[in-house]
Amino acid sequence: MPPHPTSAEHESHAVPVLLVLGGIVSVQLGAAVAKGLFGALGPAGTVFVRVATAAVVLLSAARRPLRHVPAGSRGLVAAFGLVLAAMNLAFYLSLQRIPLGVAVTIEFIGPLAVAVAGSRRPRDLVWAMLAAAGVLLLTGGGRALLSGTLDPRGVLFAALAGTCWAAYILLNQRVGAAVPGVHGLAVAMAVGAVALLPLGLASAGTRLLDPTLLAAGAAVGLLSSAVPYTLELAALRRLATSTFGVLMSLEPAVAALAGFAVLGERLTPAQVVAVALVCVASAGATWTAAGERRRARADLTP
Repeated sequence: MPPHPTSAEHESHAVPVLLVLGGIVSVQLGAAVAKGLFGALGPAGTVFVRVATAAVVLLSAARRPLRHVPAGSRGLVAAFGLVLAAMNLAFYLSLQRIPLGVAVTIEFIGPLAVAVAGSRRPRDLVWAMLAAAGVLLLTGGGRALLSGTLDPRGVLFAALAGTCWAAYILLNQRVGAAVPGVHGLAVAMAVGAVALLPLGLASAGTRLLDPTLLAAGAAVGLLSSAVPYTLELAALRRLATSTFGVLMSLEPAVAALAGFAVLGERLTPAQVVAVALVCVASAGATWTAAGERRRARADLTP
């Protein structure tokens, strides 16, 4: 009989899982706090302070990151930064109009599409259909949009954020291969902050100089970017990427809980089921993709 896992082994598995869950909770709490700042700074002002804070933290950690970005990759890093800025701005514009849990669930279709794209396995079609069913249920088959229960512009911005998220994943892979460490992400975040500066000034104006609002915006940046990035990086050192991906599939559910706890946003029973369907679809697609990679590596092993 194989030996039973010791308590130390259980702890070694539990810690990285808790780190990932902590990162997810931090991101969604950051989004909930950000929504509370919209009245003073607007979505564009809030997202500017968030991205600028993250840029300052990453640039400080990276130390002269531009020197580590090859000249031939600087256009790629700049494009990465612009997509990052567009993704965050579109997401915050959606939050202004629809509940946090709904926005994250619709946005999550972007990375799910990346996970499923190009697959020829029937089970991946099942995951895609499950996610589509979740989105249909979320919008009441479109009735929620027509009746005004859900703001169509909010849904459109969430879908745009999801599209940008898909592009972000693909560009992140290319930047990670071309630029070592966090240098590429640090420069991209700085590009995103510069791109958002005019919109932030137009939205918030001199309120960006208010120390209290700046502190709250900085807290959003730390909760939404610096803290989860640090926790996820630590978790990935001890956690399989497939397990990490499955855990990240919980984001829509955590977003719904954060929206309820912090903002008092309630979802209908149908919307709760829709969030669960998208979570299951994302976890299933991630697990299937990981299985395919393991089989491909086994086929290549002599």
